Amino acid sequence: MSNLWPRIEPLLAKVEKPARYIGMERGAQSPDHSPGKVAWLLLYPDTYEIGLPNQGLQILYEILNERDDAVAERSYAPWGDLESLMRARCIPLFSVDTHRAANEFDVLAFNLSAELVYTNLLNLVDLAGVAVRNEDRRPTDPIIIAGGHCTFNPEPLAEYVDAFVIGEGEEVIAEITEVVGAYKRGGQSNREAVLRDLASIPGVYVPSMYDVEYDGALIKAVIPKHPDIPAVIDKRTVADLDEWPYPKNQLVPLIEVVHDRLNVELFRGCTRGCRFCQAGMITRPVRERSADQVRTMVREGIRRTGYDEVALTSLSSADFSGIDGVVAGIVNDQEGTGGVSVSLPSLRVDAFTVGIASEIQKVRRTGLTFAPEAGSWRLRQVINKLIREEDLYAAVDAAYSQGWSRMKLYFLTGLPTEMDSDTLGIAELAKNCIAIGKKHTKRASVTVSVGGFVPKPHTPFQWFGQNGIAELHRKVNMLRDDLRSNKSVQLKWHDPEASFAEGIASRGDRRVGKVIERVWRAGGTFQEWSEHFRVDRWLEACAAEGIDPDWFTTRHREADEILPWDHIAAGLHKDFLWQDWKAALQEHGLPDCRWTPCYDCGVCTDYALEHVVASAMAPAGGSQGTGQDLARGGDVPVRLVSTRPISATAGVKA
Repeated sequence: MSNLWPRIEPLLAKVEKPARYIGMERGAQSPDHSPGKVAWLLLYPDTYEIGLPNQGLQILYEILNERDDAVAERSYAPWGDLESLMRARCIPLFSVDTHRAANEFDVLAFNLSAELVYTNLLNLVDLAGVAVRNEDRRPTDPIIIAGGHCTFNPEPLAEYVDAFVIGEGEEVIAEITEVVGAYKRGGQSNREAVLRDLASIPGVYVPSMYDVEYDGALIKAVIPKHPDIPAVIDKRTVADLDEWPYPKNQLVPLIEVVHDRLNVELFRGCTRGCRFCQAGMITRPVRERSADQVRTMVREGIRRTGYDEVALTSLSSADFSGIDGVVAGIVNDQEGTGGVSVSLPSLRVDAFTVGIASEIQKVRRTGLTFAPEAGSWRLRQVINKLIREEDLYAAVDAAYSQGWSRMKLYFLTGLPTEMDSDTLGIAELAKNCIAIGKKHTKRASVTVSVGGFVPKPHTPFQWFGQNGIAELHRKVNMLRDDLRSNKSVQLKWHDPEASFAEGIASRGDRRVGKVIERVWRAGGTFQEWSEHFRVDRWLEACAAEGIDPDWFTTRHREADEILPWDHIAAGLHKDFLWQDWKAALQEHGLPDCRWTPCYDCGVCTDYALEHVVASAMAPAGGSQGTGQDLARGGDVPVRLVSTRPISATAGVKA
């Protein structure tokens, strides 16, 4: 394998932030390449600052390098200054660990966390010297794989990515490594045969093995090309997080990055049932890490990295069983060492208590963000974010009383059934929070962040047509006018044009792939960055391909319509999602199913898994439970798992 460092190093003096490209971070691996090992290049299709903290890639990076038959390195999207120099000098994309050329790896594996990075994926494949479209690739080219939440609708990238991993990757990467390794060691170069074998792995979707038939503009069917190829691809789910205490050696960056702190995952999954939240739907069931393992990972992580801040991550961190004790234990364990601050990035308003507030501010006050999501109780029932005004005000009062002077409130606009009174309710909530804060400090301030709602696949809102650009602008302007005179409230909003483009990419079928390619060829990389995003590129690409963008964005879907992602199974029954959509329109909320009778969404029953929790008692903000909770052990801590052999059935329907 080649080392491109002698050609790269002279360029670094000419670019912004050269440390993005040199590697050598604390925690970086020193992979030992050999002909018998499958070489993975793990790519995050955005800058180093955005991609390095990604826990998914860090976990796979460690797991692969622990194997005897694999090695893994990392790469990130070079900024435009270095890319221009690389293309001018014919330097291909390279890894940051050993600066090897990307096209010398066996697998290029992308993490897709946001749809607007799709053009960057195409750009990186091209920069690696690999054909952008999968049909044009040579037998010796790397296999292009993608994973992450966005792959629950893989169709827009079906002509560009060879294989998608649906769900969690800890176990499936071993199976992919074995398939690719068998062909590599056997000296075979039949690309189609490799892909067909990959398609037989549960949770792996190979789009070239499927034909899509259309009935006019609608999808008629998605049909496997071979009888041994599954018609539906089930997600992969790790049953027991305690078996996967990764990352064990978190990377410590050389420059400032987002989320620059020790990150320890508390649990996966969420059963709060927020109807707008794709992550909460597709990651079910809830699987908690044991409190002892959390404390060990924090203690060892701080020792290795030297960080003085730890983030306890999940979709709703305050829902973790015994979160108060875990936070207190972490803070108290570090007494006399200068102190370690704790942040809970995903805080439920109704689960935030004075006790939590007092513990997490003992060392220093980290940022506080609450997400009411909607401006009225009526609309929060629609979206199933069952937070009342008194919940928000109690949390705000608890925070200000413990010394915070500023906080952030996050909302969505353009939600189903939203009226102007709901939108203006956002401003009213912010003003009331300021009034509460002023009782404790004259410096009380609130930042209101508003994002345009984009309905996502595998959620009850997948049938909803999102608000158009003009309507989102109107709502943002209405909020600006209402808050203009209040100097204690700062309003920020996501670009409505970017939300529209996100809707095209996230809700499209295979026909949208050529739109994405046109945007990339027109110079549309780094579409997540406001200074690089231009909606006219997307509209012009749609026009050139004869596609009406409103068909994929603002159009409401019907119950019997075949959706582009219907052959991808997140474990949720489609009729459950449809009934939940109808319940939303009736403004009917559903409590957390961990503490109430099962709603039969399909995950626990069909995937032979149940919620894995450390305590049978509902956390702060949870419902008080029912007879079902008593049947599960009352006050006795339990770990709820299926009695069936989970290791053999995880991710596979019974």
